[in-house]
Amino acid sequence: MNPSGVQQQVKARSVAGPFDWYRNINKQERRTFWSCKIGYGLDGMDTQMLSFVIPTLIALWGITTAEAGLIHTSTLIASALGGWIAGILSDRIGRVRTLQLTVLWFAFFTFLCGFAQNYEQLLIARTLMGFGFGGEWTAGAVLIGEVIRAQDRGKAVGMVQSGWAIGWGLTAILYAVLFSLLPPEDAWRALFLLGIVPAVFVIFVRRLVKDPEIYQQAKAAQKTEAPSHFYEIFAPGMLFTTLRASLLTTGALGGYYAITSWLPTFLKNERGLSVLGTGGYLAMVIFGSYIGYVISAYLTDLLGRKKNFILFAVGSFIIVLLYTQLPVSDGVMLWLGFPLGFFASGIFSGMGAFLTELFPTRIRGSGQGFCYNIGRALAAFFPLLIGLLSQKIPLGLGIGGFAAVSYGVVILAALSLPETRGKELEAQ
Repeated sequence: MNPSGVQQQVKARSVAGPFDWYRNINKQERRTFWSCKIGYGLDGMDTQMLSFVIPTLIALWGITTAEAGLIHTSTLIASALGGWIAGILSDRIGRVRTLQLTVLWFAFFTFLCGFAQNYEQLLIARTLMGFGFGGEWTAGAVLIGEVIRAQDRGKAVGMVQSGWAIGWGLTAILYAVLFSLLPPEDAWRALFLLGIVPAVFVIFVRRLVKDPEIYQQAKAAQKTEAPSHFYEIFAPGMLFTTLRASLLTTGALGGYYAITSWLPTFLKNERGLSVLGTGGYLAMVIFGSYIGYVISAYLTDLLGRKKNFILFAVGSFIIVLLYTQLPVSDGVMLWLGFPLGFFASGIFSGMGAFLTELFPTRIRGSGQGFCYNIGRALAAFFPLLIGLLSQKIPLGLGIGGFAAVSYGVVILAALSLPETRGKELEAQ
């Protein structure tokens, strides 16, 4: 064979296909990947149930929109605390064991929501569910981030994150089926009762998935050294990183909540659009979310973590401007649902990998859990602030203003943080 032919073959082998990273991981890594992806999907399924049943509960129990909003806010605040605690636990008792506990927790309390007899009982059960919902994200993100090699970490973690959109879509299907077969007063309970299904998943995790080798090495080293403590993320060498990473998550989550919490109300009440109540619009948003997660997963390895955050932050803000400033019809709104889901959800694909790479192994769970969930806690107040501000200025202006500030914070935080693409993790 001539030299040029050999060079062409070598070049062909060096061009990696989009799924070569998956083919190259071993059996244990694949089990970890699927356990985290399925876990995220089940988390998304249980978490999204409330948004589907709230209209029914408003009609059956006569609760106000303020009371309904309190359930959402209390769930988010509890999830922030649960995520932080889960991060600390994952450093102490292991990534896999923490994942098991968080899945069991949110499955049990979602199931319990189906037995609520009044608003107060539902509020308590749903708030308690939030601890597990937030904790599962932290445990899963740390686990998958540590088992995948550096050059493919962004793709793998982002693909895991896409499981959320699948769970969201599954909830939409279950809602449609149950509410077509059962009367509303029984259907909403049946939906929550199905939330126990993720508990079965824990059996699979317990039997087949192990803690990452790098974590096991770090724990072994701690037997001869001083044990790690969660407050190390606030030590002089780590404090600035922790603060900047927290700003990044606050901006991304704040922008997401500003868009998803108030935009439908604005479009329905102030623009008079009816498409928002259709399954087609919701399906378009969910489909856009899934594609956004997947594309962002590849871009975060291709472009780098920082450039990817900036790209999706700018895209999200542009979508908000289109929604709030341009006169749009139902048909246009239907198609805009795709880029809305694409950018607003896709920005999170690179988050898990980036936070994994910012913190050393001994405090990775604590750092990742704190940064993501303090961002969630602070962002949980954004919908409330927009609502208060809308009493003095147009709602669309409030949404746009908060989104601009939020995604501006994402860009500034991303620019100030180090680029970590390709970073090898160390057992320290």
